[in-house]
Amino acid sequence: MIIPESRVESWTVLGDDDVPVAPLESYLAFLSAVDRSPNTVKAYAHDLKDFFVFLGCRGLDWRRVTLEDVGGFVGWLRLPPAGRTGQVAVLPVTAPQVGPGTINRKLSAVSSFYQHQTRHGVELGDLLVRWAAPGGRSGWKPFLHHISKGRPQQRRAITLKAPGKLPRVLTVEEAQSILDACTRLRDRLLFAVLFDTGMRIGEVLGLRHDDLAVAEREVRIVARINENGARAKAGRSRTVPVGAQLLRLYSDYLHVEYGDLDNDYVFVNLWGGRIGHAMSYRTVYDLVGRLRRRTGLDFDPHWFRHTAATRMLRDSVPLEVVSTLLGHASVTTTIDIYGHLTAEDARRVLEKAGWFAGAGVIL
Repeated sequence: MIIPESRVESWTVLGDDDVPVAPLESYLAFLSAVDRSPNTVKAYAHDLKDFFVFLGCRGLDWRRVTLEDVGGFVGWLRLPPAGRTGQVAVLPVTAPQVGPGTINRKLSAVSSFYQHQTRHGVELGDLLVRWAAPGGRSGWKPFLHHISKGRPQQRRAITLKAPGKLPRVLTVEEAQSILDACTRLRDRLLFAVLFDTGMRIGEVLGLRHDDLAVAEREVRIVARINENGARAKAGRSRTVPVGAQLLRLYSDYLHVEYGDLDNDYVFVNLWGGRIGHAMSYRTVYDLVGRLRRRTGLDFDPHWFRHTAATRMLRDSVPLEVVSTLLGHASVTTTIDIYGHLTAEDARRVLEKAGWFAGAGVIL
């Protein structure tokens, strides 16, 4: 649905009577009102729908849920659809329907929902949150410990251990094959911007011509509402330097394909859809599908962001600079995503130095 006052897309959850579930409706409307991403609201809507379906299957009131019930929700999520409804018995050897990462995301949505409800008089706001001393019993201290020193920290009471996922990156040859598979300058420019800047696809789709400073060789990323639903992270406007080659491609695109079109957006529909209007996510992913078939590479636009970040780090760009260019909330986010590079690159340096060739000792 679209919220009339803000033109922002939001989501809701309907009950069995096809009426919005009131507590979820108010919470999801709150998320939209505080400018959470429509994709985030959509994910929370799906996750909370699953939770309320579970409660309905068990005949539970959401205001009287216990921690044991939440544990039951975790077990229920692991079941295949037929097992969740009780239509069939599920053998213990049956593979889980969803992984730990998905379950943790759903628990996070449920936890946030209850914390929101506690501000409205519901006493289960801390249902999935436990308070602990910073760092627990270990010697580890969290980032900015000196600011929060001595204050209890919120942690989810139920968290599944999920294997870490390494970011997917493209080799130079793979990135080149994708660019060369583009038959239009607009499409080649789009992926070139992703490769050269590490921007998110939503940030690229929201670019205006004024955001490209040709003389300074810079691109500004501005958090704003766009007609195509594309978004930059709220409150994280930044400037990213770009190369002269990228700007020449932009100039060629304007001269050959864009022409006299009167539009603020850089990336617009020129051959299909609503001609002259900003490109949408769907248009981009349709293009990605065609490029996958042409190149044989099963990539998505976010791989370009990971590739740019990896390339910068391996070229010895300081971590805090990479974090700023990517628009991360803090350098710890960059470390969490790309910390694996430390060990990989250390091995590469050691191998180059002959460290593993032999040290005169038989192991």
